[in-house]
Amino acid sequence: MTMNVEEIAKAYNPKDTEDKWYQVWEEEGYFQAKEDGAKQPFTIVIPPPNVTGILHMGHALNNTIQDILIRYHRMAGENALWMPGTDHAGIATQNVVERKLAAEGKTRETIGREKFIKEVWQWKEEYGSTIIRQLKKLGCSCDWPRERFTMDEGLSLAVSQVFIQLYEKGLIIRDNYIINWCPRCQTALSDEESEHENLGGHLYYIKYPIEDSHDEIIVATTRPETMLGDVAVAVHPEDERYKDLIGKNLILPVVKRPIPIIGDERVDKEFGTGAVKVTPAHDPNDFLMGQRHGLTPIVVMNPDATMNEQAGDYEGMDRFECRKALVLDLEQRHLLEKKEPHQHSVGHCYRCHTVIEPYISDQWFVKMKALAQPAIKAVEEGRIKFYPPRWKKVYLEWMYNIRNWCISRQIWWGHRIPVWYCQNNDCKPIASIEKPKACPNCKKKKLTQDPDVLDTWFSSWLWPFSTFGWPEENTDLNYFYPTSVLVTAPEIIFFWVARMIMAGLEFRGEIPFKDVYIHGTVRDDKGTKMSKSLGNVIDPLEIIEDYGTDALRFSLMAITSVGQDVFLSRDKFELGRNFANKIWNASRFILMNVADKPFNKNILSSFTRSTLDLPENQANTPLNTLSLADKWILSRLSQAMDQVTESLNKYRFNEATSLLYDFFWHEFCDWYLEMVKSLLYDQQNEDQAATARAVLCYVLEKSLR
Repeated sequence: MTMNVEEIAKAYNPKDTEDKWYQVWEEEGYFQAKEDGAKQPFTIVIPPPNVTGILHMGHALNNTIQDILIRYHRMAGENALWMPGTDHAGIATQNVVERKLAAEGKTRETIGREKFIKEVWQWKEEYGSTIIRQLKKLGCSCDWPRERFTMDEGLSLAVSQVFIQLYEKGLIIRDNYIINWCPRCQTALSDEESEHENLGGHLYYIKYPIEDSHDEIIVATTRPETMLGDVAVAVHPEDERYKDLIGKNLILPVVKRPIPIIGDERVDKEFGTGAVKVTPAHDPNDFLMGQRHGLTPIVVMNPDATMNEQAGDYEGMDRFECRKALVLDLEQRHLLEKKEPHQHSVGHCYRCHTVIEPYISDQWFVKMKALAQPAIKAVEEGRIKFYPPRWKKVYLEWMYNIRNWCISRQIWWGHRIPVWYCQNNDCKPIASIEKPKACPNCKKKKLTQDPDVLDTWFSSWLWPFSTFGWPEENTDLNYFYPTSVLVTAPEIIFFWVARMIMAGLEFRGEIPFKDVYIHGTVRDDKGTKMSKSLGNVIDPLEIIEDYGTDALRFSLMAITSVGQDVFLSRDKFELGRNFANKIWNASRFILMNVADKPFNKNILSSFTRSTLDLPENQANTPLNTLSLADKWILSRLSQAMDQVTESLNKYRFNEATSLLYDFFWHEFCDWYLEMVKSLLYDQQNEDQAATARAVLCYVLEKSLR
């Protein structure tokens, strides 16, 4: 064995090795997979990061886990494919480009839809690949030539076809319904896009005079500004305080409009005063109550959350400005009994963090109940397994109570809804990928397309099969689908995981993946979720710069218990850095001591899992030169390999990491290396020294694998 050991640096510097070898791997095509009937496929589709994104610790954790699984199965001889791609991130990307335009003194309205879309594509081409470059820096072994984008031509075709199929089955409808509305983004949001947090506010106790009486009912509310749209006050029909008043009218304070007192069993007699205002246009529970009682909603806000003409004297005010003014007016008119501090859960837009407004709006919805049933059954029957298993219950609970999915968004960047309207309002809307030449009903040629775009998740729920070319049938689709495992975070179980299962079963007739591994959330060492506003973010790219990619990945896995949150501080990356240094130093020592020295090459081919079962005196084998120390380390290696394999198969990454660490550092370096050091320089026992060198190389090579 001839080599120049002097070329091996005394100290490990990841900057000298990581980028260099990643480039070699990529250029040689080591990450690419092709359909091969002789091999078992192992497929992972990447949770597509937003094109606006930059690498954060959540990405680092999620993608390190995926890369471990892909490399493990690739080394095990399977045809491993990690499908990469990015998401167009409708609201987020539009916000970025709108801020860019604002800096230039422009708005999307002033330049028009066509030019705005062109601006977004230009931005995407210039900046949208940042996250991909950073994933490569993380060492991700994706099949990069296959990279897809949710707005590329093939995926756009899939989105339109799915919309049309569901529309023709009656599973997509347009309805005037209460939805979550972001006044800043000026668009509808799904329930899952409205992030709730507890805020300190007040509970206001307001006097509603009874018509033709000197009595009153006290109503408690956290949002006085919405009372301008009250159409009733509801009480429990068995509440002794109020049941004789049901059917009578109240006079709505300030507005002075008569509204009825109704009885509804959904009213909580214990909350507040037991009497609740009913504002169907601005509260989802009130909307349903209004439907049950045939009440006509009154919308008192504009889409930007300023008060409209229905708000009377408060028209033009911001909703929170209106709240202050209205409360002051109520106090001056002696209609406010009291206000109390009150903690309550308030929805915020998941993109801009504006307080969302429940709002009646004409939107497109997917009827989910029928789609949910096969997806529930697949998990109940164990065809799809969750790791950790507790997430199965969370998934099923949401699926049992699933509600219709609002899929239309009032923005310009995204898949435009493939529906066309005839100038004759009596004609039925036409769902079509291409613009029809004429209305099929009245033959008129003036048709306009629906201005809305589809929710970003409407494209990503097709990701496991649209990335392989669906709706076209092809060998890749039939070979690599269904995929093997999905690695994701708990916050998108409903956004994405559940919907992918529904889509896979509906459009492919098969589950999209067999296993779902849910990892925890990355937090700081005090348990607080990392955020820029709190200043507790640790940038993975800075860690890579200071410690190296391997150190980052190893440290993350070492502290990642199955499904538990990850508590992170900068000093925890020293574990990975120190281990990388240990591997480097041990490798350098071994290579220095085998270079240009007698080396028992024949013994390497004899090392198998059954090595230790051979009789010591077996003839015609080089294994009889093994010392007790050699046999011990080979035995421990064999056990470590079995244990690591079992841990990886069960998604116990921190367990696998701990096993590797203990074996390599303590058993191999602290014990075996120390035991054979003197032997390596013993010229009186060259056979055993040659065998020890072979064992050292064998164990090192297997450990590195």
